[in-house]
Amino acid sequence: MRMNKSFLGAVAAMVFCGGIAHAQAKEGWPADIKIGTASQGGTFAIVGSGLASLLNDKLGVNASAEITGGPVQNVTLLQTGEHQLALSTLGPAKEAWDGLSALAPGLEHHDLRALLPMYVTPFQTIALKSSGISSLADMDGRRVNFGPATGTSGTYFPQIYDALGIKARASFSGGADAASQLTDGLIDAISFAGGVPIPFFSQLTVEADVTMFGLTEDERAKVLAALPALSEFTIKAGTYSGHDYDQPTVGIWNFVLANATMPEDLAYEITKTVLENNDYMKQVHSVTNDMIAENWAANKVIPFHPGAARYLREKGYEVPDAMIGH
Repeated sequence: MRMNKSFLGAVAAMVFCGGIAHAQAKEGWPADIKIGTASQGGTFAIVGSGLASLLNDKLGVNASAEITGGPVQNVTLLQTGEHQLALSTLGPAKEAWDGLSALAPGLEHHDLRALLPMYVTPFQTIALKSSGISSLADMDGRRVNFGPATGTSGTYFPQIYDALGIKARASFSGGADAASQLTDGLIDAISFAGGVPIPFFSQLTVEADVTMFGLTEDERAKVLAALPALSEFTIKAGTYSGHDYDQPTVGIWNFVLANATMPEDLAYEITKTVLENNDYMKQVHSVTNDMIAENWAANKVIPFHPGAARYLREKGYEVPDAMIGH
């Protein structure tokens, strides 16, 4: 993560102290814009703070990053109108749309609208070379750790295994614990989702002789057919020391979402401001390299806000009518 002290000072002054010299909100705009993020210190909280600072600075709105339980809670806070923006992975957003949220079961979150892409979280497996494991097909009957049970990895990797008909012996824990279990021989592999390079994967390349892989092309096609919230992704050669080969896999995108009731001109201005200030956001966290307009099509499950769609179409992107909410 890259974040300089001057930027942190700006965030503290503008976000957490409420902003001193905000311009008067335009007619119909909310007086405050609360952005649902996640736990303190995590990527969502860092990116959300930077986003709030950017909107304060460029739009003169009173935006603040709110610490929350993460994507599942964020989309419900957005649906109910308690927050005006939500950071969310597309999987939990789609489940909430369908009324399958663990937090609000039965409540169809049909007021969710996509504004812009943030970054992708890819799915990857690591095993000791001595295990002989080199693909997911080798995982049948093996002991695998999927990371935290309530996280992106623990939620979606078991579904990936199910889509491929692989019956592994599953366990769940934090990443550091999983790494210790692997080197101690208590498990055979770790299947994990995280921004690459995953820190404990990098550490394992130093401590042990390991193999890392994603999915074969056939596996990827089956997974994408079964789980439409996921997208194609390739972990590039050299991402990890000593692993000079591309790893085709799937990933789940994180998007900034708004409520359908947000004024169209505000949704337009937020989308335009963020996507045209990528250098600003890259000072916050390196994952925001992907926070650019050309990644809009990674979202195939949540309709775009008309204001966001207007901006994207102005920039030459063909957002289909069917993917624009009203």
